[in-house]
Amino acid sequence: MSATPEPPAQWHRVLTLLADVSLFIGTREVWTQAATHRLGVAAVISGCYASILLCGVLALVVRRERSLARVDLCVLVTGVTLVLCAWVLYHRGSDEAVLTAQAARELAAGHAVYGNPWPWLFGRSGIALTPTVTGGYDFTYGYPPLAPLLTAPLLWLGHGGTPATAVSTGALVVGTVVLWRLLPVPWRSAATMACLGFAMLPMYGRLGYPAILALALLVPVVVRWPRIGRGGRLGPAGVAQAACLGAACAAQQLPWFLTPFLLAGIYAVRRGELGARAAALVVLRICGAAATVWLLINTYFIVSEPGAWIEGVALPITQGAVLHGQGLVDVSLYLTNGSDRLDWYSHASLLLLGGLLAVFVLFVRRLGPAATVLPWLAFYLATRSQDGYYLMMTPLWLAAAVTAPLSEFAGAWQPRPRLLSGPHRRPVRIAAAVLLLAPALASAALAATGSPPLRMRVISVRAGAHTLSRLTLRVTNTDDDALTPHFTLTRGQGMYPYWSVLRGPATLAAQATATYELRPPEGTYALPHQGQRIRLRVFTASPQTLSSAYVTLPSARSGVRR
Repeated sequence: MSATPEPPAQWHRVLTLLADVSLFIGTREVWTQAATHRLGVAAVISGCYASILLCGVLALVVRRERSLARVDLCVLVTGVTLVLCAWVLYHRGSDEAVLTAQAARELAAGHAVYGNPWPWLFGRSGIALTPTVTGGYDFTYGYPPLAPLLTAPLLWLGHGGTPATAVSTGALVVGTVVLWRLLPVPWRSAATMACLGFAMLPMYGRLGYPAILALALLVPVVVRWPRIGRGGRLGPAGVAQAACLGAACAAQQLPWFLTPFLLAGIYAVRRGELGARAAALVVLRICGAAATVWLLINTYFIVSEPGAWIEGVALPITQGAVLHGQGLVDVSLYLTNGSDRLDWYSHASLLLLGGLLAVFVLFVRRLGPAATVLPWLAFYLATRSQDGYYLMMTPLWLAAAVTAPLSEFAGAWQPRPRLLSGPHRRPVRIAAAVLLLAPALASAALAATGSPPLRMRVISVRAGAHTLSRLTLRVTNTDDDALTPHFTLTRGQGMYPYWSVLRGPATLAAQATATYELRPPEGTYALPHQGQRIRLRVFTASPQTLSSAYVTLPSARSGVRR
């Protein structure tokens, strides 16, 4: 008689069940919208509800591993169906989608893609602006060109950002399927959960973020990445992984920050296996294949618009966007009245990235599995520290956790100077790690403890029952440099468009005082509900500073307060 097949491990059942449950999140909202406007889509979503319920039962009762693997496949198909249903309903996209689609239209028409502002795109409702510390907004395309190249053939899908959202959503679906297929069978539902569950990444796909395309291209790179170049040969699989890395770097800038960690880790593992020269040759072959693909995608733009292309792909780093995010900048944004050392947030971010890379190289046997997580720590100290930088790359964390465990790095080479190998090596190594990270922490402390350079006092507020139309301030520059202030009001997070200066000097001299009369960009500013506080924020570009003060409105919400 044949032996009875082993039942699935209980943790596999639980993982399948969690992936199945994660599909509930956000589904009701999509169904509600579909039931109003798209009955056919609502019917499909109702069928997905039935599939989720059935998969939940089967995950707990099937007896064979093969049967549970089929349940995993059903959960994946259900998740993909829900993502596509949501895209059918919500495909207008965000500012990134609109910019990508416009770049594709310009490309299809034979026009320049980089360096041309398209301010009319942002007059539409719901399309966010990216304000800069110079008092303006960024209306140009600021990403590498792969997303517009893939969007151009889909322009027939519609106006606005729809073609770009189709590319990013399609990339998410393909990336999920690839990750699901590459993971070991018991872990496949984790791919469904990380990529399609929780309504997290599908939202970014529907918003048209090029980073989702980069994520999909990085998936095959990260799965079993310590094995790339094993035996000194890349082989077809290794060349394909290097090509995907180059394409990912041509899709969005986030892969630029991950690439040094992967290359350093591959070098360390291969050097432990093959020696220094052979390991260096492996890394050079990877870089050569990746650079070739990257150049093929960028060549047209390098030749046709070299200067604008360089400025465009570097734009997220050089544009000087205002503070935003959930990182350390919140100290200056919300907990204090600003800082005259905002540049040090950027310095801290770069120093932390370099320090983390150095620590990674020194302790790769311990930190190797965290190569896909470490780069994003640097963004916590950046001036733009929004959580999307972390969230959109989380499937890579999963891929590394499953396919790049600590055992893969057991024989990796680690530089060990005599000082780090002595009898007291443990405390010395800890001190070395602290020393490498100390410059970043010191820079972050400098930024967070800065003082607002502008001291502001509200002289008068012209407000009606529900709107504010004028604001007059007395502003003193306590800094040693002349500053060019740009004014706006905020309530909570986010930023209202900059106000016009009707009266007052464009540049306020050091230690000088002046009166400014401000007007909302649309003539009136809608007042918040009673009890919600309004904050005046003033940005300057050179040096980058922020000064904030609360605005007290007239108690009767009418007339002029002096």
